[in-house]
Amino acid sequence: MIGKHVGIDLLRHGDTGQRSYRGQLDDALSPLGWSQLRAAIFGRSWDAIVSSPLRRCAEFAQDLAVARRVPLRIDPRLAEYHFGHWQGVPIETLAKEQGDALGNFWRDPVAHPPPGGEPFAVFRDRLCAALNEVAEAAETQRVLVVTHGGAIRLLRCEAEGRDFGEMANIEVPHASLHALHWASPTGTQVRA
Repeated sequence: MIGKHVGIDLLRHGDTGQRSYRGQLDDALSPLGWSQLRAAIFGRSWDAIVSSPLRRCAEFAQDLAVARRVPLRIDPRLAEYHFGHWQGVPIETLAKEQGDALGNFWRDPVAHPPPGGEPFAVFRDRLCAALNEVAEAAETQRVLVVTHGGAIRLLRCEAEGRDFGEMANIEVPHASLHALHWASPTGTQVRA
């Protein structure tokens, strides 16, 4: 029996005041980031929340779950991509010192990961496994997933059948919401 279609929304964390590939560095939200997230969710509701464990996601998710009295699950698989030696390095510095490598990464992140970066297949597999669990819950309830820009780009490419080289072209501003159409493991198409 197919469950009631309800849906999944992905929410990128708000601003942290940092301007580099943060990856799995555990930054807190800036005051602007908190304001951005509160504005993004105003007037919207969910039945459950699942979040990355990194502070810029988890602290807001915990606050929202308490305020809305909905269950929260922290899932380490929703953490951002690990950018290896590029984590914490300003994009401008990377462009100046490693421009060719940066351009290759943007064109084809699978074939050209950052030095010391997480293998792209590992990133994809952990995110897809996490979303498969979310999709099971989303067959009967609306679920908010609080995660990161790279994670949202990958999941959108996966769900929309897009090449991963298109990730750099997908706009994912801070505190942006993205309705996700994800095929659950039971074969049901879960839509927002």
